[in-house]
Amino acid sequence: MHTYIALLRAVNLGGRGRVAMADLRDLVTAAGHGEVATYLQSGNVVFTSDRADPEAVAADLRRRLAGELGVDTPVMVRTGAEITGIAARHPFQEGQSDHTKLHVAFLAAEPDAGHAAQLTVPDGAPEELHLAGRELYLHYPAGAGRSKVTAAYLEKRLGVSLTARNWKTVIALAGLARQRA
Repeated sequence: MHTYIALLRAVNLGGRGRVAMADLRDLVTAAGHGEVATYLQSGNVVFTSDRADPEAVAADLRRRLAGELGVDTPVMVRTGAEITGIAARHPFQEGQSDHTKLHVAFLAAEPDAGHAAQLTVPDGAPEELHLAGRELYLHYPAGAGRSKVTAAYLEKRLGVSLTARNWKTVIALAGLARQRA
């Protein structure tokens, strides 16, 4: 049995992509997965499955979301082991007492070298970035709300879809994954 975390991009933000978490749990359960739990209202689902291919799970959930709930959005899936590893090693965590300034962007795929080389912060911006495979660790010293380092900015440079979560959410999802291990 495998533990997975599905991260939906841009649901329940500003009235777009409305998905009730009860409907999301029902959809994941109907897809054949078990121990389904959602976290917050932003499209975070933790579940177990006998399916061994996380990419196939992501594609199936995206298809079902579009077909059954009318929401076509990228779905990034990570294993329980991946999410607990991510939660154990934010490179900007050391000495950072305000965890609201830490985020992780989950990428749909690892960017190619050409796109990865384009990953920089705008001139004079205080943000710090660290790309590690399909994750981008972010530090927003002045907060993420007014930053120029937005999802659209990052997607343009990396050439892949992504969805970001704050550090508190990443830690909580890792805890939920450990409960299912």
